Amino acid sequence: MGMDLIDRKLLELLQEDATMPIAELATRVNLSQTPCWKRVQRLKDTGVIRAQVALCDPRKLGVGTTVFVAVRTNQHTQSWADEFTRAVRDIPEVVEVYRMSGETDYLMRVVVSDSSNIRRRCPSGRRSATRSEVWAEPACMTQASCRNPSENRGA
Repeated sequence: MGMDLIDRKLLELLQEDATMPIAELATRVNLSQTPCWKRVQRLKDTGVIRAQVALCDPRKLGVGTTVFVAVRTNQHTQSWADEFTRAVRDIPEVVEVYRMSGETDYLMRVVVSDSSNIRRRCPSGRRSATRSEVWAEPACMTQASCRNPSENRGA
C-alpha cells in the first residue's frame, strides 16, 4: 500500500494518542473529517494499523525496570531449545525472547520492579534453562543489562 505524507502524519498522531477524535486528527492533517476517517479506515483495513492498545505505566504496575538478559548455552539441540522456550514461557517477567546468532544464543527482555529482583532470580550469572527454573544448572551463562524505560512508543 502506498502511503503519502498525510498517511504518515496520521500514523504518527495515532501512535501518540490512539483515542484522538477524527475531528482533531482531520484538523492536524488539514483534511475534512470524512476523508480523514476514510484514510484511517484504509490504514486499518490494509493492516497498517493492526490494533489500538493501551500503554500502561510500568512503574505503577511494579515492573519499572527492563532487564536485557543475554543467554549463551553449550546446548544447541532442538530438544534443549524447546525446553528453554517452555521454561521462559512460564515466567511472567519474561516478555520477549529472541534467538540470536553470534556469541549470544538468546536475548530476553525481562520486566521487574528493580534490578535487585533479577539478581535474586539469577544471583551467580551462570545458570541453565529448565522447566521449573530458567537459570537452574550450569548449561547457560547469562549477562544482564538493566534500564529504566521512559516512554514506550510504537514503531
